[in-house]
Amino acid sequence: QVQLAESGGGLVQPGGSLRLSCAASGPAFSSYDMVWFRQAPGKEREFVARTNWSGGITTYADSVRGRFTISRDNAKNTVYLQMNSLKPEDTAIYYCATEVRYGAYGDWGQGTQVTVSS
Repeated sequence: QVQLAESGGGLVQPGGSLRLSCAASGPAFSSYDMVWFRQAPGKEREFVARTNWSGGITTYADSVRGRFTISRDNAKNTVYLQMNSLKPEDTAIYYCATEVRYGAYGDWGQGTQVTVSS
């Protein structure tokens, strides 16, 4: 089991940037693919980005590709989400999760709020 804790959210103006962090505890972190999701008020949770265990393979939702970058540092047990050119529609609670196999998620963090507003 891996415990996850997101941080780095906040209020930012449109066009701004934030970097989210997801710190993991537990020895198995480096063996997991990691995923960022988000959930906006009144909407279903949606996939944002995925990285494989090494960070060498990444995938993105169409809505964030070219603006967001997922990365990880296995030595620090942390996965990151760099978010640039933020838009109001990026406003959501952002969660990280372990992917135990494709499409199946094990451990979740508590989420961090991102609000994009002028």
